[in-house]
Amino acid sequence: MPTIAPFDLDGPCLAVAFIGDAPHFALADGTVHWLAAGRKQAKLHDGLLCAAMAPDGGALITGGEDGRVMRLAAGVAVEIGSAGRKWVNAVAAGPNGAAAWAAGRDAVVRTADGVVKSFAHARSVEGLAFAPKGLRLAVARYNGVTLHFPATDGKPAELEWTGAHTAVTFSPDGAYVVTAMQENALHGWRLADGRHMKMTGYPIKVKSLSWSARGRWLASSGAPAAIVWPFHGKDGPMGKAPLELGTRGDTMVTAVACHPVEEMVAIGYTDGMVMAVRIADGREALLRRSGNAAVTALAWDGKGARLAFGTEAGDCGVVDITG
Repeated sequence: MPTIAPFDLDGPCLAVAFIGDAPHFALADGTVHWLAAGRKQAKLHDGLLCAAMAPDGGALITGGEDGRVMRLAAGVAVEIGSAGRKWVNAVAAGPNGAAAWAAGRDAVVRTADGVVKSFAHARSVEGLAFAPKGLRLAVARYNGVTLHFPATDGKPAELEWTGAHTAVTFSPDGAYVVTAMQENALHGWRLADGRHMKMTGYPIKVKSLSWSARGRWLASSGAPAAIVWPFHGKDGPMGKAPLELGTRGDTMVTAVACHPVEEMVAIGYTDGMVMAVRIADGREALLRRSGNAAVTALAWDGKGARLAFGTEAGDCGVVDITG
């Protein structure tokens, strides 16, 4: 049976991540707590708004109401950017140490050598994502996505679809871009030809997305089950129905995190329960019983042996699935 090491904190947990082997828990008040030879913490912001894990697992990038952009690695927090008095409402961590953040209508990219480049948009920037290879940045905005190439002076590519796009992600192979929308739906584009993919039917807004280890599936929250879309095959999810994993009546899924090795997804619910479900056959394993508040964040360690979780009430912890 899985074992749980509780890590109770005071306040809503917005993000969890493993930096190396140490689980980190980022709270709404701007404090990050972690376990490394005991309990440790650092005050990064006067109000945390967003966080993103570096692809190599070595750092956490955060943004806050204080306009600061911070990088936390090996227990040391460094300011890597500032938006002045504007809120930093989205961040992204890219390959080779690149980082990006959004403040108002501006998206800003900082490369590993410290070069900073800003891109202005007609409407506010709502979400950011780096492509898995090369320095390409996707910006979610009203009526679509803009693809920037920060290393060049070339014209950005525009992916249009009417509506408010609130988050964005690239598929692990870089072939697709998918956004979460304000209208309880996902929308996608196949980059090779710009073909659209409409993924609808959610009863509430999608706030959590996670790609499976080989990029064959995209798991999402926003329903009484984890909605898992197929992205294998030349047409991805076009014309295909998603899987519905971990269905629990009217209890909504609030967070998803795919296992880093196996085709399995961890699912968190509004009542605080956490389950792991195998994608191939829907087999379920209970990782955490119902608690006092909704699960807000989930993250696996690099080996997929431990799962960190956080909730709206600060009831955090680490599940060891090896027992």
